Amino acid sequence: MEAIALTNHELEIEDVEYLRHGDKPLLLRLLKPSGQGPFPLIVQLHGGAWCRGDRTNDTAINEALARSGVVVAALDWRMPPVAPYPAALADINYAVRWLKAHAGDLRSRPELFGLLGNSSGGHQAMLAAMRPRDSRYSALPLPAGAPQIDANVRCVVMCWPVIDPLGRYHYAKNLKKRGGSHAEFADRVLPSHDQFWGSEEAMAEGSPTRALERGERVELPPALYIQGTADMAHPKPDRERFVESYRRAGGHVELELFEGEAEGFIGRNANSPNAARAMDKIIDFVHKQLC
Repeated sequence: MEAIALTNHELEIEDVEYLRHGDKPLLLRLLKPSGQGPFPLIVQLHGGAWCRGDRTNDTAINEALARSGVVVAALDWRMPPVAPYPAALADINYAVRWLKAHAGDLRSRPELFGLLGNSSGGHQAMLAAMRPRDSRYSALPLPAGAPQIDANVRCVVMCWPVIDPLGRYHYAKNLKKRGGSHAEFADRVLPSHDQFWGSEEAMAEGSPTRALERGERVELPPALYIQGTADMAHPKPDRERFVESYRRAGGHVELELFEGEAEGFIGRNANSPNAARAMDKIIDFVHKQLC
């Protein structure tokens, strides 16, 4: 495959209100590369077990991607305890449509959009991409006069995603029963699962892996799946089931594993060889899919 020549762009960074619920504004952080464009646009979703974090997370990934010539829109959205599932998916769906409606102002085009997410954000990126026209997710209307446009995207990048929330929930419960060094991880993530989902039935319904396994008709954009081999927060069997099911359904997914790395390795040590190689994979994938 031919290498892509990339320019190291200067960046303009600003926070923009994209949606308001009552008196609560929701912001996105725009990272815009210098130049005329049109540039691809990636909507970026932070991790935090669905209940923590904001648009200022994942600076290393977002800035590196933007400097390569991609507009990055890093989102805030509603979270528990105020807004459990599917509120976050509705905000994300709205943000994609809102950004498409403003694509020209951002030196992009509506057909050049993708999603990227880390951990729980990786889960939400894939779920949003698979169900862009789900009536629950698309329930928030754009302002009057906005173009009629859906939240379909052309690619998804997932870094260590919680690709099966119910599978990870059972995994964490088993770790808690066993005790030892991993019990602290279970104590951290189990309450977040409960707050966001409310029930195991909802975890199953909102699982990309289980949606594929039950034969749900979904969109299957090309996907890049990045994970470290020492990641104990996102179970290997869940990853394997998803990749197998996605490919069986006709989707294209590139799986990139990084030896000895745990979750969050790109942001934790951005100058390491594995982090640099992972960023190269992300940048190359996005440009090949969207340029």
